[in-house]
Amino acid sequence: MFLFLSLLFSIYMGWSMGANDAANCVGADIGSGIMKLRDGIIVTIFFSFLGAILLGSNVIKTIGKGVVPLNLLPYEISNIICMTAILGASLWVTIATYKKIPISTSHSIVGAVAGAGLSLSTPICWDKVIQIVICWILTPIGSAIITFLTFPIIKFLFSLKIIKKYEKQLVISFIYLTSAYLAFTWGANDVANATGVLIGTGKFSPKIASLIGGISIAIGVSTWGYKVIETVGFNILRLTPLMTIAAEIGSSLNIHLYTHFGIPVSTSHSIVGAIWGIGIYQGIKTINLKAAKEIIITWAITPLISGIISYVVAKILYIFI
Repeated sequence: MFLFLSLLFSIYMGWSMGANDAANCVGADIGSGIMKLRDGIIVTIFFSFLGAILLGSNVIKTIGKGVVPLNLLPYEISNIICMTAILGASLWVTIATYKKIPISTSHSIVGAVAGAGLSLSTPICWDKVIQIVICWILTPIGSAIITFLTFPIIKFLFSLKIIKKYEKQLVISFIYLTSAYLAFTWGANDVANATGVLIGTGKFSPKIASLIGGISIAIGVSTWGYKVIETVGFNILRLTPLMTIAAEIGSSLNIHLYTHFGIPVSTSHSIVGAIWGIGIYQGIKTINLKAAKEIIITWAITPLISGIISYVVAKILYIFI
């Protein structure tokens, strides 16, 4: 029963992730006016699924065993942590999606796993948690810097006469290519948030977990993905097509690096940081500072709230079982 519920909640987490994080991949494209919502959802579904299947196992191992050593705990305890962590994280992601706020599903699941582990007095791998938190801080900074440096290069290239001749076709092609790459890196890094803890139960292989996560994320993108797209595409900064290309290059390169080392970071942080990088280049007044403040506050409280939810639910379950 525990295993079945953990699997069910993992699918729910994947769905809520797809709904919240689809905006990270195509929100900027749609905001720039180049890509239609339907096309954005199709690109996100296909390439995020591909990323989950091909590279998702790297980060899955970190979530499954790196925060709390689930594979070393008694079977009943590991299943309670698995189930309550996924539930706590996914509930908070669903609430944020309803409010159209782009949050970090990575923050949510890591906070939830740690909260459930603390509730049952299990060992927490604090060195790994600290490492992950440092990377969380560096993620938006890194993508902002990469984008800040990339944008003037892209502006220069598109000012050349030979490119001006084919500017419209090239812009559209680059928009689709960069959003596909971003969706690929998102699927590779974030699929672990949905199914990483399943690995710790010892009943699922990384590949099977990636497949389950990839499918559930695709369902979330196609059913509720439009909710947060509006915030990322329109409410942070009004984006031109060239700004969008630079932001997606900066964000996806940033995420790919962390995925290679198996570190779960936030694609929400990465794309929003990239958009802020553009804003800083254009002048700080171009950024919607009110929206930026709301997003930062939500980022900060995300691991805390999901951790509290999983802590309370795990404690209740342990008492009654």
